[in-house]
Amino acid sequence: MGQSLSQMYIHLTFSTKFRKPFISTKWEDSLHSYMAGILKRYQSPALIINSVPDHVHILFRLSKNYALSKILEELKKESSKWIKKTDTNLHKFSWQIGYAAFSVSGRAVNKVTSYINNQKSHHNVASYKDEVEELINEYDIVEYDAEYFWE
Repeated sequence: MGQSLSQMYIHLTFSTKFRKPFISTKWEDSLHSYMAGILKRYQSPALIINSVPDHVHILFRLSKNYALSKILEELKKESSKWIKKTDTNLHKFSWQIGYAAFSVSGRAVNKVTSYINNQKSHHNVASYKDEVEELINEYDIVEYDAEYFWE
């Protein structure tokens, strides 16, 4: 009998639409838990999830059975519904259309985990745009077009 093995770590980040500061410290931990549940349902367990008011970072192990695009579609859709239900003032909430996803080697998992864990202090000195553009440069992303990414 054959066996398929896969261990792909993904550092994922996406923002609220127009980077509005909608993620509340009152319910962010519950949001992280809810998102972790969605990822688990798609056989893509989260190692860490953290957010600041306008965006989220997630490190997870990508399932060999689901495409990244399908996981992202469900993660954004379901978490958006959860936010609207949790905070009725955000009945028009949505995430940005795009996202940034970067592959992470097994050797770099601890480094990325620490980076995501320190998001709140990191964003005392750096904007989300600066952060994403630094990651884009670090990972040599060539398709980046600021006009379309920063809706």
